[in-house]
Amino acid sequence: MISWIRYLPLGTSLICLLFFVTLINHARRRSWALHIVWWAFGVATYGLGTLIEGVIGIIGNTATLTKFWYILGAIWGAYPLAQGTVYLLLKKKTAHTLTLVSLPLVVLFSIFVLISPVKGEVLSSTLPTGKLLGWVWVRWLTPFVNLYAVFFLVGGAVWSAWRAWRKNDDKNRAIGNSLIALGALMPAIGGGFAKVGKIETLYLFEFVGILLIFAGYTFISRYATNLYNQLTK
Repeated sequence: MISWIRYLPLGTSLICLLFFVTLINHARRRSWALHIVWWAFGVATYGLGTLIEGVIGIIGNTATLTKFWYILGAIWGAYPLAQGTVYLLLKKKTAHTLTLVSLPLVVLFSIFVLISPVKGEVLSSTLPTGKLLGWVWVRWLTPFVNLYAVFFLVGGAVWSAWRAWRKNDDKNRAIGNSLIALGALMPAIGGGFAKVGKIETLYLFEFVGILLIFAGYTFISRYATNLYNQLTK
């Protein structure tokens, strides 16, 4: 009998789909603002990664599925969300520069994963693991992407929350950014469990993480709505 937690990634993917539609609608109303587009892209990669987890846990695993799971989770998991924060908080020229520097590296790291030989004896029929990659050094590259993502995504959310509280701004904005910061940490914490073999714990943290990020975005949207109403009175 398949453990219920192996179905949890599919629930995470469903939430990501709802979140993605919400962001696309928001982006369309905002003339396709780059920070919202990047966030939508990030939510899409998040959801695709958990979808692969669900497929692996319920149907079965292959080396190719594990590689795409690693790319979408360990490399592309938080990077697009972080880029959204970069475009939201920094000057456009600075954001473009950071994208030109970081994006080619992220793509290159993904290619390395795709072409890496695999350790067939490590392949599990139901649980993905980065230990499958024969080029161990590829796994040493991913922390650089993750540190970049944590710095901008979590750091940007914490800074925005602190600024909102300090200025006695709309509390929805402060609460929203706090939730996003906490939600962004969840997959990182879950990834720590995954490295020691507790991959199913990652599924739970990913589920909670996207719920918190979605809730945070909802609170921030309320702030934007309240601000618009004040300006149009």
